[in-house]
Amino acid sequence: MQINKAIVEELYKALSQGQTETVAGLLASDLEWWFHGPPKCQHMMRVLTGVSCCNEFTFEPRSISAIGDDCVIVEGWEGAQAYWVHVWSLKDGLITQFREYFNTWLTVKDMRPWEFGHEINDSTLWQSQPRDLYERSLPGLMLAI
Repeated sequence: MQINKAIVEELYKALSQGQTETVAGLLASDLEWWFHGPPKCQHMMRVLTGVSCCNEFTFEPRSISAIGDDCVIVEGWEGAQAYWVHVWSLKDGLITQFREYFNTWLTVKDMRPWEFGHEINDSTLWQSQPRDLYERSLPGLMLAI
């Protein structure tokens, strides 16, 4: 888990320094992505595909959490207008999947069956915590893993 967290931390560091070769080396060539939010706010996808440069929108992570064996969740907010959550999935040291949630509250739940029974494990693994945005009304989503 800590290795995956370090890889994602390296990604954000490389993005902030404009190191596109380092970023490309951390991503699988067939990166799968998903976005939820206003279409004009697909900032990370525009950076990762080279449509925009790294300084169009600054991603300053406020928290980075490793979840399970292959998932890292990064949360950030830039003032009162921009709240984002990035969910990165990794395999063999490469980022293979990216989900971007912009101005959306996110709850991540473990919905796998318990090991010794058939009941669903309905435990919350992670939940949005944007301290300065609690009074805003944003759509909420649940990500089941």
